[in-house]
Order: sequence, then structure tokens, then C-alpha cells
Amino acid sequence: RCGGPAVRVLVLAAAWALGGGQVRYSVPEEAKAGTVVGRLAQDLGLEAGEAEARRLRLVAQGRRASVEVSGASGALVVSSRLDREELCGKSAPCALRLEVLVERPLRVFHVELEVTDINDNAPLFPAARKNLTLPENSPPGSRFPLEGASDADIGANAQLSYTLSPSEHFSLDLQKSNDRNIIPDLVLTKALDRETVPVHRLVVTASDGGRPSLTGTMELVVSVLDANDNAPQFNQSVYKVQLPESAAEGTLVARVNATDADLGINSEVTYTATNFIPLSGRDVIAVNAKTGEIRLTGALDYEEVSVFDFRIEARDRGSPPLSGHCSVELEVLDVNDNAPEVWVTSLSVPVAEDAPVGTVVALLSVSDRDSGANGRVRCAVWPAAPFGLVATFAGSYSLVLREALDRERVSEYEVEVRAEDGGAPPLRARRGVRVPVSDVNDNAPAFAQAVYTVLARENNAAGAELARLWARDPDEAGNGRVSYSVWEGGGGGAAAGGGWRAASSYVSVDAESGRLWALQPLDYEEVQVLQFEVRAVDAGEPPLCGNATVQLFVVDENDNAPALLPAVVAKIRAVDADSGYNAWLRYELWEPRGKGPFRVGLYSGEVSTARALEEADGPRQRLVIVVRDHGEPARSATATLSVSLVEGAEAALAAGGPAAAAAAAATTNVWLVVAICAVSSLFLLAVVLYGASRWAPRAAVLSGPGPATLVCASEVGSWSYSQRQSRSLCVADGAGKSDLMVFSPNFPPPPGPAAKETQLLNTV
Repeated sequence: RCGGPAVRVLVLAAAWALGGGQVRYSVPEEAKAGTVVGRLAQDLGLEAGEAEARRLRLVAQGRRASVEVSGASGALVVSSRLDREELCGKSAPCALRLEVLVERPLRVFHVELEVTDINDNAPLFPAARKNLTLPENSPPGSRFPLEGASDADIGANAQLSYTLSPSEHFSLDLQKSNDRNIIPDLVLTKALDRETVPVHRLVVTASDGGRPSLTGTMELVVSVLDANDNAPQFNQSVYKVQLPESAAEGTLVARVNATDADLGINSEVTYTATNFIPLSGRDVIAVNAKTGEIRLTGALDYEEVSVFDFRIEARDRGSPPLSGHCSVELEVLDVNDNAPEVWVTSLSVPVAEDAPVGTVVALLSVSDRDSGANGRVRCAVWPAAPFGLVATFAGSYSLVLREALDRERVSEYEVEVRAEDGGAPPLRARRGVRVPVSDVNDNAPAFAQAVYTVLARENNAAGAELARLWARDPDEAGNGRVSYSVWEGGGGGAAAGGGWRAASSYVSVDAESGRLWALQPLDYEEVQVLQFEVRAVDAGEPPLCGNATVQLFVVDENDNAPALLPAVVAKIRAVDADSGYNAWLRYELWEPRGKGPFRVGLYSGEVSTARALEEADGPRQRLVIVVRDHGEPARSATATLSVSLVEGAEAALAAGGPAAAAAAAATTNVWLVVAICAVSSLFLLAVVLYGASRWAPRAAVLSGPGPATLVCASEVGSWSYSQRQSRSLCVADGAGKSDLMVFSPNFPPPPGPAAKETQLLNTV
């Protein structure tokens, strides 16, 4: 049936440039499965191996495509039987529109595949046998129309020629009924003699124009009878009629009329419809045998058949009967009876909220089976923002992003694509597309207050809750999950002994709840103010953070009686790179045990005398001090301190004699004069500063919390405060890690929601 599996591939570079990315191929029908139609990946400009990596594939549009893309090579191959007659009928050319998708990035290409005809259908007569009755007095040259054959192929494969088996009485004459059809007429070339040959058996052969040619035959049985010698004659040889496809069943198509010059029964005419092209016309058209009225017996469909050609035979009732013929051409007019159809061929959701303008969200295909203005479709998207439609090819659109998205404002869109044809009235179709918006980490956590002021009584219990902090992050999932921490670089507290302590040694914050709690009892005599920052960090990638300042004021209690301070022998200092409990250190005197003359501060590390020294204590003391943290398990370090006991200054002076005593007295007098001068200078400076502060303008103080006075801790940890009670801390570069930052409790917070959120917790 096929001339071979050879495939004609026509890739037209000019058509590619003018058609906006369209590739055209052609393949003969009945090509075997696996036949390569074209090197699609190469023609689309893809490199070797990209076809499979970028998922080169066809998009189905409601019917089997019969071709597919080979995943490995990217070639377009035949996947199943291609029957041009089944796909396109008599339409020419038979072109299939295919859409090809390439992902990463997403692109759409249009491929037009022309299925070319092969000569796989032989001519077919309506009947294998036809009986004709001819009067013997029929004059030579009489014509008898025959029903022609039909061929499902097109072009040259459907161009039919007819031949008649050898006969001395008959020949064939080919008549062109219209521009499309050739009808054979049987012509009497020699007078008949019923008594000599009563029946003539002839074979009509129809051959198409294919190579090789296919043929079909019909047997003609011509019976020669005596009688009626006048055939009916129509008043028109051709009737042309136009009807809209919406015409109802029973609609009058035409009324034909044939007359017979004979008299009596030989002039009575009956009508029959024959030779329908296409054959489906038999189901929708019928003629009244007596009146010649042609009416519709079924529904017309322009999209199926646009033209019906058939013949009307008028036969008299003579013996033998004679007949006349006319042709009828019924043209079906299109009406707008098909609404547009919208398909979503590809959908890329969800769309990230930071997707750039122009991002392709979906690919759509729009079609209308009507023709002309009835088949021209206009498309629009509703609502008009933030998406829009871009026409990529005839009947193909891209749904693209027109405006920036914000998931925190709108997390999902219901988009409707509306299609309307150009008919009167127009028909419409709608297709909804749901477009969810995925979250990106574009919002940093934000605290309800920039500054939290907290009051805590000294000697509060370790683990006591001091405040609760909360930061809001409108993102979702991990992007909105907030964790809290004390920022080590934020500040510290001033100890009464002049030292500097990191805020993380006093307080900690729960990472999940934002609960601020004390790591140890607070001692007003050790630290009066802590200012530090709490940082809120989300779990996004990259993470975003927000800060809030916490000002912690320790409220003093009368928990210390006046006492003489023992002499400080030495001070052990240790630092721990950890934070929180893991960096909270305590000092213990490991050796000597018992009632020795020395002791060590549990948390200060200061080594001081526990009692008066005695001669029995010996001239040298060896102290072993262990420093432990509060981690689980605890880690420790050991320091060894050697103390030498010497005689007092008075004894030394006595041993030196009168000269030594005189020298010591002179030295003491010099230092006394220096001390008096220094004290006088400091007093004079204080008086000047006090006067300046009294005369300074106070408008800024009365109007609100003015700028904080910067107060720094010295290397030994001393503190000072301004008269406005505004405290700021600065830590030297060498200071240990600190969680304390700036605080400013000049005035109570203004009334409003922010003031209500401030929690002041007094810990006893």
C-alpha cells in the first residue's frame, strides 16, 4: 500500500524565521512506527543531550498525535498508524499542529506536521452491479449517466479515469459535472437490436492517478426493451442551493421538475436521488418521488461537510422506463454554533513571590471549530492584574506575570481566562486557573517594642522569669519561625568592684518562647543596670533578624550590714568561651582545706584573708583554686597561688633605726600634699560642672527622653551615672563577651498599645 518507509523531511528555514519559531515537517501516511520524521531537538537549536535533560516533549490537545519525541535523541518519530483519510478526510493539505515544550527554562515551540497522501485507497463504486434498461429504439448517441466511483485519497491519487470493456454498441464519455468531479456517461454508439442481443454485460473500470494505479470495477447489465422512446427532461441541468448549517430537519432544499413528451403512463415521472458525494448525504437529504421536492432529513454540520453533490433521476413509467438526470450542489453555510474552547496545556505553580515580571505561569491553547469571523477568538484574563496574556502563536497564549507578587498580601489567585469569538451573537468560554504564591524570606522579625524596660529585685531566684519578648514575622513555615538569643556583642553590667560582666552571665532568653529569665540571683551591690540586645532570627535562607534593646534595672534591698572588708590578697580571673550556664563560673578553694587563713570569693575569684594571720601559719602558703562552670557535664580549670608572708611596715621601720623613720616620714608628707591638691582640684571641677548643669536649658529633658549620657566601664569595672538617670554602656575591646546593650529609662513609655506590651517584672 505504501511506496516504502522513506520519509520526506522539509525544514524550511525561511518559514522558521517568519513564523516565529514554527517547524514544518511532512511524513507520508501509513509510515511505520519508529519512522523518524525529523531531528526536532537539532532543528530547535538544542545541543546533544539537552533534549532529555530539558524534557523535550509534545503537548497533547485532545486527540492522539500518532507521533512522539524520542527521549534520548530528541527526534520526532511516528508512534502509531497515521491515516490521512481518518485525520483529515478530503481536506488538503492535511496539517497537524503540535506544541512542543522545553523546560528549564520553559519554552514552547510549534510544529506543523503535514501528513501526505499515498495511494492506499482504490476507487469504489456505489454498487458492484448496475442494471440498465434501454429501449431498442434508442438512437445512436444516446447518453446514460452512470454513477461514478469515489476515492478517499486526494490529489492525483484521487483523479479518476474510466474505461469500458470492449463493446461495439457502447462507449464511455467522461463529463465534468463541476470542478471537482468527473462523471462517466454510457454512450450508445450503435443502434440496438433486442432480438439479436437482449442483454449486454459490460464492465466499467475506474483507475486513479496513483503510482502504481489502483482500480475499481462495476458490472453494467444493459437490458434492451421495446417501448417508451422519450426520456424525461429537467428544466435545469444543475441546481445550486445554499443553506445555513442551522437549517432544521424538513427544510426545503430545492424543487426539481422534469417533463416527458410522451403521453399516458409513459409521461408519469418519479424522482430519486443518487450519486451522493460524500456518501453521508444519503442520511441528510431526500427527494419526494412524486413532487420532486428535496428536503433535509437530518442536521447539517459545516465543520463536517461543507458541500454536498448529488444527482436527481427522473424516471417515467413507460415500458421500458426512461430517465433524465440533473445535478444538485448544496453549499452549507457556517453559523456560529461552536463556542471557543480553552485548554491549559502547561501550568507552573506555585509561583514564588519574588518571581520577576514576565515569568510564564501557564501555557494555554484556544480554538473554535467555526470559520471566518465565527472562528476568530479574542482572549482576556480576569482580573486584569497581576497576570496578563501574551499571544505566542495562532491559538496559543502564555499567562505571564505583569506585576510583583506579595504572598503576605495575597497568597493565592483565582485567574479566569475568557475567550469570545467574533460571531453574532458571540459565543464565550471560560477556563479557571488557580495560582498559589509560594513564600520567600522577605520579612525580618520585628519586635513589638524597640526598647523593653524591666525591673528586677535583687536576690531574685535563679531561673525566675523577668519578661517575655515577642517578635512577629509574617512569612510562613521556616521563613516565619523565630528563635531568640541574647546578642553577645550587645553590652554588659557594671560590677560594684569595678569589673565588667557579660549580660549572658546574668540572663538568658528561651530560643522558642522569648522568655527572659535570670541565670543567677541579682545583687544590686554587684550590678545595678544591665542593658543588652535580644536578637530574633528566622529560619529562612538566608536568615533575617531583628533586635530589641532590654534595659534591666536591679532594685536594691537592704540585705547587707556594714562590715569591714578583709584585705584582698589576690584575684583569680577566668573566662569561658561558652554562654549562659555554660559560661557561669564559680571559684572554690581546693587546698588547703579546713580553717585556713585564706578564702576565695565563689563568683568573684577574689582571694582574701579569712582571719588574722598567726606565726603558726608559716612564712609561705600554697593555695590551689578550682574554677568550674555550670555546664552538663561541668568543666574546670585549676590555678595555683603561692603567698609569702612578710613583716609589717612598722616593724621594718623599727628595724631600720631613726634615719629610716625620718625618711619614711618625709615620703609620707610629700604624698599627703599631692593628695590634698588632687582632692581640691576635683572639688573645684565638680563645682564648675554643677553650675553648668544648673544653668543648662531643660526643654529637651521636659519634652521627652533625650539622648543618653555615655558612661563607660574602666578596666577595673568602675561605674558612674548621669543625673538624668540615662545610662549607656561601652565595653573595651578586651572585655569578655557580653549580652548587654543600651537602655534609656528617662521617662515612662507613652500611653498606647506599646506601653501595654511592656512587662515589668519585680523578682524578690
